[in-house]
Amino acid sequence: MVTETEVGELLHQRGWRTAFTVAERVNAWAALVGVIERGYGDDIYEYTSDLYCRNWLHEAWLLLDDYIVRLWSPQIKAPDGRYKAATVDDDGQALEQFHRLPGPDLWWWRRHPRILTGDLGRSLRSVGAIGTDPDTA
Repeated sequence: MVTETEVGELLHQRGWRTAFTVAERVNAWAALVGVIERGYGDDIYEYTSDLYCRNWLHEAWLLLDDYIVRLWSPQIKAPDGRYKAATVDDDGQALEQFHRLPGPDLWWWRRHPRILTGDLGRSLRSVGAIGTDPDTA
């Protein structure tokens, strides 16, 4: 098990573009969820890139000391719950048309935003995703 200060460097050595901190990735996940709740208008490729902040947390959790996991878990569970409420579970059918889906334990890849707006909304609708219009959400 590694410490909070070591996990960023270890994941960077394993291929992540930088040595992120747990706080940075928790904040990035919470911020992304906030944008999704309001209606994510950027394109599909930016969206799939943004989802990787949650992947980083998943990988870090497998390596971190149990104490650190217990300390940070509530701060991840809250945006996880909000993400589930703001998205539709379609088993990844829409997103897989644009991006290779990772393993089934990465559940956030099997959902798409409920509010379909902007470039992302147009892309997801083009492959059959069903959601709401931001004006009616």
